[in-house]
Amino acid sequence: MAPHTPNTDSVARALRCLAYGLVAALFAWIVSLYYIPGEGFTYLIEFGELNHSRLLPEIRAVNHFEQAQSIGYDGQWYAQIAVHPRLTDPVLKGAVDLVHYRARRILFEWTAWVLGGGDPIRIMNAYALQNVACWFMLAVLLLRWFPPASWGNGFRWASVLFSFGLIFSLRGALPDGPCLLVVALGMALLESGHSWWSALVFGLSGLGKDTSILCGSALGPPASRTSRARIAYLCQAVLVALPLTIWVGCLRLLLGPGDTLGWSNFSFPGLEVARKILGTVSSLVAEKHPLASVPMFDGLVLAGLLAQFLFFVLRVRLKDPWWRLGASYAVLLLFLGKAVWEDYPSAASRVLLPMTLAFNVRVPRGGWWPALLVAGNLGILGSVDFIGSSLPDRLGACFVVEGPSQLRFNAKDNFGITATYGPGNWWGPESERMPGKRDWDTWRWTRGDATITIHNPQPFTVLAELTFGMATSDPRHAVVTMDGKIAWQAALKPAQDNLATLTGIELPPGDTPLQFRTDRPAVEGGNGDHRRFAFSVRDLKITLVGRR
Repeated sequence: MAPHTPNTDSVARALRCLAYGLVAALFAWIVSLYYIPGEGFTYLIEFGELNHSRLLPEIRAVNHFEQAQSIGYDGQWYAQIAVHPRLTDPVLKGAVDLVHYRARRILFEWTAWVLGGGDPIRIMNAYALQNVACWFMLAVLLLRWFPPASWGNGFRWASVLFSFGLIFSLRGALPDGPCLLVVALGMALLESGHSWWSALVFGLSGLGKDTSILCGSALGPPASRTSRARIAYLCQAVLVALPLTIWVGCLRLLLGPGDTLGWSNFSFPGLEVARKILGTVSSLVAEKHPLASVPMFDGLVLAGLLAQFLFFVLRVRLKDPWWRLGASYAVLLLFLGKAVWEDYPSAASRVLLPMTLAFNVRVPRGGWWPALLVAGNLGILGSVDFIGSSLPDRLGACFVVEGPSQLRFNAKDNFGITATYGPGNWWGPESERMPGKRDWDTWRWTRGDATITIHNPQPFTVLAELTFGMATSDPRHAVVTMDGKIAWQAALKPAQDNLATLTGIELPPGDTPLQFRTDRPAVEGGNGDHRRFAFSVRDLKITLVGRR
């Protein structure tokens, strides 16, 4: 074996640093995919279209993304408190599900409001991007424990950053990810001998998520038996619990008795996790799901959490702050209720993020321990699937609707205006981000004459302006008709975007076909692409301007 030299060591370290940088760049690229033109990063908040009518007026009045035919997820409630933090306003109680419960986690709603400067659009984007900013800050802080000194450190570093719970928090704009950063900062302060500052940071984390006060267990009992040491320890414990205690008391004064304390999130010890294990195993055995399936990924996430749990249960280190942190969450795992374990993705992966961090910090190196390290991080495979399956369907849609919310959505059933490509003659959707542009270009090629059907769910006629580009690989004439009348026509030139603007368009209730016709048959694309193309329609935008 060739001996190590300073030169080879520096090259290896440079390669590891490059790998760290590529991981961060990969994450930044993934985040960019969640940006939707005209709606920013509000896709991450998961507003549900079926809850549109109960959203705050200031949110309904501005462009934001809403999941079609969905009730949405928890991030939509936290984001509304961030936009409208006046908790005593009656409008908030009607807009936010379980406002007493959500308002307990006020820290990152306040920070989003401050960062957004009171503007609803900026606040929503600030709230959605807090997880992203905290991810990068956590990536830097984790270098304290996982510097690029070995590939094993790189694996641990990436395993925390791409843990299922952290990716889930990012995807749903939830407080768990930012809270993990605060917890990690508290642990860094504790290791540096700043126990008082650590207690204060742990206490602040409780305002982000109430279960975060469990991190106070890392402070541990006093090393000295003197009265002074014991009093200091008790004061630090009080400091951990004090911010949340005061805030809960303030909420009671402001809002009265709460409608829920979140007790449904807890259960008898071991009951619900046992049900989760039995349900997962029986589903995998009886139904024989393929490897790349939701039940399989759900099982991998569960297996990783159980490996972490067993590590802290079977390897007791009472004097180690990291063990105390991980063990406190291992105990919490046993008490989590059905609401936390059910469905996929399971909220347990988010709730137990501090255990995941402590696990990666404390699993020993060498021997058979790397096998346990891999087992405890199996949830990363679920993260890859979760990212891929939760990206915006910018390709499938290939259109953007802009305009006042009251025109875009039917107040009765919350359905929005849509555009459907077809039936027939359309190739699949394609997209790219052009150099120097923030937005994505989307388009679909045709095999000949084709139709786009615009559906208006409103009981009244909506006035609109349509804009789109058309491209062709050979010279041809194109005509766009509506109701048998020519709305636009042009001689298309190859390798050019022929821009079209249709003004004064009336969209009556129901379907309005937009028919595209050409005077020549489709031709082969060339450059190894044997499909036959007539023309493409690019970046269809429907701007709503009024009603009739």
